[in-house]
Amino acid sequence: MDYKRVTLFAGHYGSGKTNIAVNYAFKIKADGHETVIADMDIVNPYFRTKDSEKELNEAGIRLISSEYASSNVDLPSLPQDLYNVIDDKSNYEVLDIGGDDRGAYALGRYAESILKENDYEMFMVINKFRPLTKDVESTLEVMNEIQTACGMKFTAIVNNSNLGDETTAEDVLGSLSYADDVSKATGLPVKMTTVDMKLYNELKDEVDGIFPLTLQRKIR
Repeated sequence: MDYKRVTLFAGHYGSGKTNIAVNYAFKIKADGHETVIADMDIVNPYFRTKDSEKELNEAGIRLISSEYASSNVDLPSLPQDLYNVIDDKSNYEVLDIGGDDRGAYALGRYAESILKENDYEMFMVINKFRPLTKDVESTLEVMNEIQTACGMKFTAIVNNSNLGDETTAEDVLGSLSYADDVSKATGLPVKMTTVDMKLYNELKDEVDGIFPLTLQRKIR
């Protein structure tokens, strides 16, 4: 897989971007690159990259997150280390952007540096089974809100349409036309279609750009 130095994942609440970001960081590391993952979600205090801190540490992936992650404290603050990580060219970086435009505002302060380097991929994570992105029109509205808030444009789409543990192969296959329609409407390629690892063997020859996921543990 061809990686950009900085990879950003953004999308609507519940799109699954955090789980994808974590899995993507593991993939970059497994392919031999020094990897940092940063949790930039200052909105949702519950389901975060910090939930996988132990596994990330064991893999040698540096995690940057708020000290309030995985707590009931929700403060609009980011760790000081994040101000330096964007400019550190020695690592590949995965950024988990907060949901919707409110979360994307935090990215705005780093946009100029990322755009100047011009070695990034910004993925819009879409899920047709979420009520506010159930069709192309609503999905485009969310995308435009995020782009306006952060001052950056998406470069590709990740189709993460799923129903959690109840997702079937038919659900994934049935989402492909939705993802293609979003692609046609935006002019952006569908870079990946994600599936739970348990569906991977069944779908690997049926879906282009398939990316298997190990579901992240959810800590309360």
